[in-house]
Amino acid sequence: MKKLILSVLVLSLAVAVKAQDIPEKKAGMPGMHQRRMGHPGMDLKALNLTDEQKAQFKSQREDFRKQFEVLKKDDNITVKEWKGKFEALRKDQRSKMQGILTTDQKAQLEKMKAEGIAKRQAKGKEMAEKMKAKLGLSDEQSAKLKQYHTDMADKMKALREDQTMDPEKKREQMRELRTSQREQMKSILTEEQLKKLQDLRKEHTERKKVI
Repeated sequence: MKKLILSVLVLSLAVAVKAQDIPEKKAGMPGMHQRRMGHPGMDLKALNLTDEQKAQFKSQREDFRKQFEVLKKDDNITVKEWKGKFEALRKDQRSKMQGILTTDQKAQLEKMKAEGIAKRQAKGKEMAEKMKAKLGLSDEQSAKLKQYHTDMADKMKALREDQTMDPEKKREQMRELRTSQREQMKSILTEEQLKKLQDLRKEHTERKKVI
């Protein structure tokens, strides 16, 4: 959960949950600039890397790009096989990156990760309270929404990570989950609260257009 602003929480409670289907092989390299160490948003500048380490990181990233380009052009494998090879490639890259760091830098990195998680959790709680006030949710409604959102996230995650399921079947089950969510939201929120939620979503959409 990055940029945990009101709009993110609106989307998390919104009627539609985004389906994260299996990515296309030609979709491009997934955010390695932002996830160099496998930790989104991590600022490696805080680790005080030496010039030699910076050069090593650059070399490893270039090596990853070259291997990824070769993999991306391979049209003789299935999406499942492609994903497996990509995960292996990314795991190897992360291991090599970790090998460049000193023991102290690794400890600092772990500390930064823990601090980041704590901040996101605190921000998420703060946004949940704001949403509760905006929609006029009762404590019972808030608890139900939180539990349902957690359950839904777990189900979607399990679907995304299931490497044995047919892609079309996976998309179908994700659509069913989204339909189920719409009905569940109707059973938890009042008509007035649903209307407020729709207005907030519309406001968020209009704000994005301006930006």
